[in-house]
Amino acid sequence: MNVLIVYAHHEPKSFNGALKDIAVAVLTEVGHQVKVSDLYAMNFKAIADRADFKEMLEPDYLKYGIEQRHAYENDALADDIKAEQEKLRWADLLILQFPIYWFSVPAILKGWVDRVFTTGFAYSKGMSYDTGGLKGKRAMLSFTTGDPFDTYAHNGRHGDIDIVLWPIQNGILRFVGFDVLPPFIAWSAARGGQEIRERHLVDYRGRLLALERTEPLFFHLAEDYNESWRLRPGIEARTPGQRTMARDECVSLRNAQVLQLGSSLLAE
Repeated sequence: MNVLIVYAHHEPKSFNGALKDIAVAVLTEVGHQVKVSDLYAMNFKAIADRADFKEMLEPDYLKYGIEQRHAYENDALADDIKAEQEKLRWADLLILQFPIYWFSVPAILKGWVDRVFTTGFAYSKGMSYDTGGLKGKRAMLSFTTGDPFDTYAHNGRHGDIDIVLWPIQNGILRFVGFDVLPPFIAWSAARGGQEIRERHLVDYRGRLLALERTEPLFFHLAEDYNESWRLRPGIEARTPGQRTMARDECVSLRNAQVLQLGSSLLAE
């Protein structure tokens, strides 16, 4: 299996660095081919702008998505974008390694997504989700948190981790066609002691050794939705994040109904 690790941490001696290193060691040890895009070490350009295109359709007014497609179709993308796309073509599995920043990925990793997942290559009209441009490949998040698991429970202060990850796992990875594996989460790595970090490394080694046997997360296919892209009647939301949001939507609706009833009683 060919594995691409996109690593986003500024400090090589960080725990994210340790997770990246053990992934390279374990996967190589069992015969997989591994490449690493170390975004900070590469000084990867995170800003999407005119410099991403060697030629433009409309030089006087930048419409980034249109220029992306034109450049992709005419071999006019910047060399660093083309190099990352070649790695993705080569890879069977993509691992994103990062610390959670503000309930999302670090800016340099988001910039990698913005610039590398170009229209025409990763998605386009009629080419998204189960028909995305990277269909047939798998992807997994491996990340660290500052706070423990309980704060990311459905009733935790930060909210359900499935909702936190929805924009990344569904809005980025699944949108471009990946089969998304369950994430590896190193809870409280930033504040935990050495014993906790060592346990995370042991657990991650186990996850890595089981990658080929790991079932992807469930995502609804296109036929589960109606013409308005809502789940058809009788089909229950099962995707992590979507399932949780559906539950919360029911709670919000019930609360709204209670408020409406209260208003009606007051009016009477």
